[in-house]
Order: sequence, then C-alpha cells, then structure tokens
Amino acid sequence: MTLTKADLVNKLYESEVLTKAEAVEAVEAVLEIVKQTLENGENVLISGFGKFTVKDKRARRGRNPHTGEDLILSPRRVVTFKPSGVLRNKINNP
Repeated sequence: MTLTKADLVNKLYESEVLTKAEAVEAVEAVLEIVKQTLENGENVLISGFGKFTVKDKRARRGRNPHTGEDLILSPRRVVTFKPSGVLRNKINNP
C-alpha cells in the first residue's frame, strides 16, 4: 500500500485536531519546506524518522537497454534517505 498526500491529510483530519482545510495546508506547508530545503542542497533531518540528503552523481557510461547503444549519463543530483535507528528497529522488529 502506498501512502499519499491525501492519506496524510485524512489521517490528520481524523485525529480531530485540525479541520480538513487546515490539514491540507499543514501537509502542503511541510512538503514545501522539505522541497525547498533539498533544492538548496541542504539536508533534512527528522528526529526519530531519518535523514534526506542531496548527493551529486558524476557523469558515467551507460547503455540503452533497447538498442544496446553506449551513451554518457550526465551528472545529476539525487535525494537519498537514511532511516533513523528508531525507524530501522521498528521496521525490523514489528
């Protein structure tokens, strides 16, 4: 099962702490802050959850799987996630 933004909004709304509109605003605001922080090349650390990091990848050789043609993959930035010890333990010991 995949957790979507709509699912997050509904879970906040069901907790009866926020109205539906407030829940939508809260989820959108948090995601926007995370996106902007990562765009600026900064890490996002959420205690007890994990750390999102932006890493630079070098250019490298690749191959088109359909044609077998060699090509050069351009350098790019990727987002990686490393779970916290707390989350890792909960996943491995349900």
